[in-house]
Amino acid sequence: MISLPLAISFDFLTAWEFWIGVGVLAGIYGIFVLGLQLNVGYTGIVNFGQAGFMAIGAYSAIILVVEVGLPFLLALLLSILITMAIGVLIGMPSLRLRADYFAIATIAFSEIVRDIAQNARGLTGGNQGTLSLELENDVFFTDPWFKVSDWIAENVLDPIGLGGREFENLPLLIVVWIALGLLAIGMTLLIRSPWGRVLRAIREDEDAARALGKNVFSYKLQSLAIAAGLGAIAGWFLAFNLQSVSQDNFEPLYTFLGYAILVLGGMATFGGVLVGSIILWTVLEGFRFLDLPLSADKQAALRFMVVGVVLILLMAFRPQGAFGKREEMVLGD
Repeated sequence: MISLPLAISFDFLTAWEFWIGVGVLAGIYGIFVLGLQLNVGYTGIVNFGQAGFMAIGAYSAIILVVEVGLPFLLALLLSILITMAIGVLIGMPSLRLRADYFAIATIAFSEIVRDIAQNARGLTGGNQGTLSLELENDVFFTDPWFKVSDWIAENVLDPIGLGGREFENLPLLIVVWIALGLLAIGMTLLIRSPWGRVLRAIREDEDAARALGKNVFSYKLQSLAIAAGLGAIAGWFLAFNLQSVSQDNFEPLYTFLGYAILVLGGMATFGGVLVGSIILWTVLEGFRFLDLPLSADKQAALRFMVVGVVLILLMAFRPQGAFGKREEMVLGD
């Protein structure tokens, strides 16, 4: 290590375990932001409650396995349906509000979900998180995932020499990014369908879409429900990665990081979500390798300041983001 006021530890070049973890986070939040892209980039509705949907997906999947005893895959499917249903229930009254009031309503919803998770100790584990539920019931939510992970390690990674401890999260990285790629392709095909073209029309001019006989409220509700489902899937993978979740994992900060990814990658481009997520998490986590004469709290604050400066410069010189188009930068009133 060079003993200068500002130096870089070149250990980052060989820190495979660290960068695999960063890749997992980038993939998880890429799935998370696909839903925001559908809402903001294509429908023109500003959803600040995506972290709440992520929390519902993670908690409901764990509770269905640990407390109810449902099969793993069935619990994952039901967690999507539950989260989408809650998205519809939240959207039915709030989508009738003006755009800014809808944004306020969704962030309030997200905070209500966190408060429930914190106080419903018997259901969610409270401040101790879901690990306490798993220990009490002698059932580990991650066991089925470990079986998949072990199979990938034994049959794919070991033969090519990537089976060491530093690569133990590589199976999760592979699965997360396969899921992200498939979901991004699926969303791209969906948005190119007649249904997706209606969403674009709503984003551009709700009154014109309504005049053409389209049920604007119904399409907005569908967009919010699909975004909620994508948030639930991101919630599963977060649970797999952490092996336990608590309300602190779903703070509004993570929704705002999602919007940072949107700005970096560009509006109305699912491919931009993938790139934006990689850029954001690489910048945020890469700063850990800087040897700065600062306390841990100040260094963490500096990481977010750097991201803020990057976003300001991007908005000043390329407001459409890395892959966005200026003509797509329209939000409904």
